[in-house]
Amino acid sequence: MSSSSMIETLMYQIGQLFLLPVLVLVALLFLYSLYVLGGFAVQAWQRRDTGRQRGFPLLRYVERKPEATEDELDLYAHKLLEPERLASRVAPMLGLVGTMIPMGPALKSLSDGNLAQVSGSLTVAFSAVILALIAASITYWVANVRRRWLAEELVLLQQKGKTA
Repeated sequence: MSSSSMIETLMYQIGQLFLLPVLVLVALLFLYSLYVLGGFAVQAWQRRDTGRQRGFPLLRYVERKPEATEDELDLYAHKLLEPERLASRVAPMLGLVGTMIPMGPALKSLSDGNLAQVSGSLTVAFSAVILALIAASITYWVANVRRRWLAEELVLLQQKGKTA
């Protein structure tokens, strides 16, 4: 066996080791996106009642910490958006990895004439990318709407003179 062939075999085997962890992460990101969507719906409902400030995290932050500066509020807003932003960027990457890993065994099975194995591998590959893209779409949309909401809160706080 040549050194090139050994390296290729080693890389193939290492790549296959990542299939299960990647699929688990894609599934977790999909579940997380549904959780985020539920939290978003609750926050949208809470924002209907501006007097209670439950759906307004920056207003509540200023209520707890009246001396908060505009920079602190901006940092807090970024912190609130970070999980959804990360999920919306990582999910498509993991979806691509979850698609590419099963393609190796699918192509190998195709060359062996095992169409049932090809079908199984392709099913895993396309399911991974579909769930990852749905998760990314949900978290991207939620992050963008929440970013607008937080910007509106910052403007409201500036108008009230609550920030420096």
